[in-house]
Amino acid sequence: MKVSFHGHSIVKVKTEDKTILFDPFITGNELTDLKVEEEKPDVIIVTHGHGDHLGDTIELAKKNQSLVICNAELSYYLGFHGIEAHGMSIGGAYDFDFGKVKLTPALHGTGLVTEDNQIVYLGMPAGVLLTIDGKTIYHAGDTGLFSDMKLIGERHPIDLAFIPIGDNFTMGPEDAAYAVELLQPKQVVPVHYNTFPPIKQDPHAFAKLVKESDVKVMEAGEVVEL
Repeated sequence: MKVSFHGHSIVKVKTEDKTILFDPFITGNELTDLKVEEEKPDVIIVTHGHGDHLGDTIELAKKNQSLVICNAELSYYLGFHGIEAHGMSIGGAYDFDFGKVKLTPALHGTGLVTEDNQIVYLGMPAGVLLTIDGKTIYHAGDTGLFSDMKLIGERHPIDLAFIPIGDNFTMGPEDAAYAVELLQPKQVVPVHYNTFPPIKQDPHAFAKLVKESDVKVMEAGEVVEL
C-alpha cells in the first residue's frame, strides 16, 4: 500500500485495487502537485466542509463516480449535487469493501461560504481512522489539541498519522507534538501548514519536538509504503 502527501491536507492511499483521496483541495492550492483532470479516486474522504478540505470533491466525484465518505450533514449537501455520499457521525465506524472507516472528534469549525456570501452549515468536523490492508492511518483533519487523543491512540494503534501543525486555525507545532505523544503513532507526517500566510511553519522544527514517533516531513507527491 502506498500513501502519499500532496500539500495542505491532501493524502492519497493506493492499494492494489482502490485509490482513496482525503480532503482534495486542489484548485487554488499552490502547494499541491495534483491536477483535477488527472485524478481518478474511487473513494473521497472529507474531514469537514471548509473550502480548503471539501475542495474539488464535487467535480472529482461526478467525473469518477467516486463514493464520498463524510459527516451526515455534508453527505446530504453532496447528495443535493447528485453525489453518492455515505454519511457518518462522530464515533461511528463502517466496514466498506476496501476497509474500515471511523470518525473521531475534531475541535474546529465547519461551513461553506457561498458565492452570495452565505454560510452553509455542513456538520461536525472530524478526524478519520482508516483501517486498511492490516494498517491503521489517522488523518486528524483540522483540530486543536484534545485529551481524548490518548484514548484514540490506546484503542486504535496507529501506523501512520497526519497531524496539522499550522497554528492559527489548528494546533501549532507545540500542541501538535503533544498530540503525537498522546496518540503514539509509529510514524507521523505534519500537514496543514505554509498554504496561507497565517499558517506558515517550519515542519523540521516540529519534528525536533517529537520524541518517540518517527516524523516524516513529506514534500508534495512523496510516498511512504506501509
